[in-house]
Amino acid sequence: MSEKIIDLGKGAQGLFIKNSRFNTTLISFNFYLPLAKETVADYALLPFILTSCSKKYPDFSLLNYKLSRLYGARLDASTEKYGDYQLLKIKISVINDRFSLDGESLVNRASDMLLELIFNPNTENESFLETDLCREKRKAIEHIKSEISEKRVYAKNRLIEEMFKDQPYSVAKCGKIEDVEAITGKSLYNAWVKMLKTAFLRVNVVGSSIPSGFFENITEKLGTIPREDIPMPKNSAPACSVKTVNTVTEAMDVKQGKLVMGFTSQLFGNDDNSLPLMIMCDIFGGGPYSKLFSNVREKMSLCYYCSASSVRQKGLITVESGVEFENTDKAKTAILNQLDAVKKGDFSDFEFSSSIKSICDSLFSYNDSQNALDSWYCAKVNNDNLYSPEDIANKIKNITREDIINTAKGVKLHTVYKLVGRENN
Repeated sequence: MSEKIIDLGKGAQGLFIKNSRFNTTLISFNFYLPLAKETVADYALLPFILTSCSKKYPDFSLLNYKLSRLYGARLDASTEKYGDYQLLKIKISVINDRFSLDGESLVNRASDMLLELIFNPNTENESFLETDLCREKRKAIEHIKSEISEKRVYAKNRLIEEMFKDQPYSVAKCGKIEDVEAITGKSLYNAWVKMLKTAFLRVNVVGSSIPSGFFENITEKLGTIPREDIPMPKNSAPACSVKTVNTVTEAMDVKQGKLVMGFTSQLFGNDDNSLPLMIMCDIFGGGPYSKLFSNVREKMSLCYYCSASSVRQKGLITVESGVEFENTDKAKTAILNQLDAVKKGDFSDFEFSSSIKSICDSLFSYNDSQNALDSWYCAKVNNDNLYSPEDIANKIKNITREDIINTAKGVKLHTVYKLVGRENN
């Protein structure tokens, strides 16, 4: 596998990830925009309305017919948080050109379709159509409600909101229900125009080859837009420091309590700065060999689940657990004790080697999925070096026990979020 970055003009890059294992080619357009409460809902809706229709394909039946003519190509959209940025993704997967029966380039046809959807949406009088808008708003609101209903997701989102209060990272990736309800056809049109003019764009292609003129066609299309001089996304800031731990307790009609703890780390940013945090977090609360799983969950039976995860861009570690209401404080104490154990180097060679092996195996598995590779390189857009999963696996093998201990010593509890039943408040 190899990677090659191509300049596509102001604030735009193409990235070819050569991999001959697949019979399909994946093309993704990735727009990076600063996270902001005022714009998050409009931007979040854009990928979905853009992939539902266009001037050329004004309804889904025509769009679906076009996809079927591309041998059942798959069209997808998503909105994610990438540090202090909002990542809007539109992608298509199509079978490789060698399988074409008519000799045409299927990859180029799929790319032309994406360009049509992105740059020529179904609008009138500088506004998206009300029927399309209502449909997508309803789906967005249903998604937000589903995250509220899923208390594990809700509790973690609330921790992030409290921990990064007044910082961009506190903003929910799709906004709040009232933000979605306030979207109009005009406001969404303005957001689309601003996205095309100001977003940093990375076009990823994962496949065995690129047809002649592929990126040139995209450059030509971008040249018709008055794009600004757009810098690459910057490294995101960690949570603001606090003198005392911030504790937030919320009561709802729930039968199982949720305890979510947010920690800051002195290591954050790109892969060259933050790799030891990945291993330290995994030993602390990753796999079945971790301190939290084997001790807090299994030996002490204080939690239904208890695990740690990291967002290295933000130097953030979160510990999520489902607990009986009366065990909330006991679980919190036990979790902190396990962190102290890692700080003291109280973890076995088995735990250390199991973590290294598990993470390396996970990294090597990226080559089994085009979507995984696409996501990997989307998350490396502001890295100083464009490391592949194999590169990171090789770097991880050089991390020492001392690196883990030193990393753990820089981890501090910042915010605790507790979700309890109303009768326990």
